[in-house]
Amino acid sequence: MKFLFYMGHPAHFHLFKHVISELRDRGHETDILIKKKDVLEELLASTVWEYQNILPEGRGDSRAGLAIGMLKRDWRMLHFVRRSKPDLLIGTGVEISHIGRFLRTPSINVNEDDWDVVPMYAKLAYPWATQILVPQGCRVGQWANKTVFYQGYHELAYLHPNRFVPDRTIVEKYFPADEHFAVLRFSSLNAHHDDGIRGITDNLAEQIITELTPHMKVWITSERPLQPKFESRRMAIDPADMHHILAFAEMYIGDSQTMAAEAGVLGTPFLRFNDFVGRISYLDDIENHYKLGFGVPGSQPGLLLRRLEKILNLPDRREVYHARRQKMLEDKIDVTAWMVDYLINFEK
Repeated sequence: MKFLFYMGHPAHFHLFKHVISELRDRGHETDILIKKKDVLEELLASTVWEYQNILPEGRGDSRAGLAIGMLKRDWRMLHFVRRSKPDLLIGTGVEISHIGRFLRTPSINVNEDDWDVVPMYAKLAYPWATQILVPQGCRVGQWANKTVFYQGYHELAYLHPNRFVPDRTIVEKYFPADEHFAVLRFSSLNAHHDDGIRGITDNLAEQIITELTPHMKVWITSERPLQPKFESRRMAIDPADMHHILAFAEMYIGDSQTMAAEAGVLGTPFLRFNDFVGRISYLDDIENHYKLGFGVPGSQPGLLLRRLEKILNLPDRREVYHARRQKMLEDKIDVTAWMVDYLINFEK
């Protein structure tokens, strides 16, 4: 079979990278399309895979910019698919649903956010998709009849122990072997579904750093420009090494959903601070069922600091969180293995 994968975010590269490798190892063909987003192209450039960026110029953050960007991607993907003639389209963007329906090529829309959290995405993508693929418990509204649920998270496609083993020597390229450190993450929060969403302010970041500094070094990774006072803490690392850094961190604190989930499935305690808390099913599962981290609403910075103190004061913190991770792994699947079988045996 011939598959086309579309990626619109660095997390999507990680989601599909092992799937693509296994499909190729089994003799299947795969094409890769992307759009410009953060370090996505850097990650792909670190592989030997050919890919095509269908929006190298990026897009604006206004509603008009979003609409124009989507139309450009639709048009360019249409031309690519007509030439390439894949048997199946797989991805995390509305475009594959549109082009799949227009050209009568089956499309699988892969998502992990509940439809009511990303309603614009759901309304633009789900009606035209052949099937929707989401974690168990994810809300898909009126499109449940075309949805396939699985017992896992996107992050378990690439951070499951079958796929990823943390390497201390990689961390030591950047930090001393005996350094205890935390990762602080600032997201840009400029996606269409982020409108009005609050995250970590510079003032709150200073308070977090003050709390952590007596216990560990604080390093920052950021999608948004940093204030000069934070520049000395910026992590200058190869994006491909980030998960090794996260696995050996004492703690992760940030307003990014994806990195919080990654920390959780790695057994690193996390604090997620934004206004999506309580609204996203798979993160609720990680936080409330498996207790691998805390979600704190953006309106409660004081609660974030109290949760931080609670984690810092927990005896045998790493052992406790690794035991919770093990319970989660016993309940969930190797998402890559499952997805490869699902794609090879796909039926409309």
